[in-house]
Amino acid sequence: MPKRLILMRHAKAGWDGPHISDIERPLNQRGREDAARIGAWLRQEGYLPDAVLCSSATRTRETLSLLGIEAETEFLQALYLAPEQVMLKTLKAARADTVLMLGHNPGIGLFAQDVVEEAPSHPKFRRYPTAATLVCDLPVNDWADAVPRSAQVVDFIVPKDLP
Repeated sequence: MPKRLILMRHAKAGWDGPHISDIERPLNQRGREDAARIGAWLRQEGYLPDAVLCSSATRTRETLSLLGIEAETEFLQALYLAPEQVMLKTLKAARADTVLMLGHNPGIGLFAQDVVEEAPSHPKFRRYPTAATLVCDLPVNDWADAVPRSAQVVDFIVPKDLP
């Protein structure tokens, strides 16, 4: 049975004050709305993860909370601003059949480009804007066997695609 991977960049965050660190940045109003809309889309399409691997940043945690998805979740410091190599290494340790990985650019966008065999034709895929979400299937029975350029794209969406 292939494994399903959902790669999502956090929703739009703001800078709420001069003394807030990058890791503590919360979502802004648009980000909260976009996260809820992407969550509704994931549920409507049946793209529900069994497990979530989420950056420990405030904006990724808040994005996840607004998706309306219940799944075993790990908040990982290693995914905060992680490069694509760290994301692949983290994914290889996963055990669930469907995994949602929630992170930051540029790493999440580069990982999305690296993992798929063929990129979707969507004009925003390479830019991977906030709340961009890729759903893809990998032809492996164990995440430890995941390799770049092997995933088949199932779907890709950005918030502006939704009503």
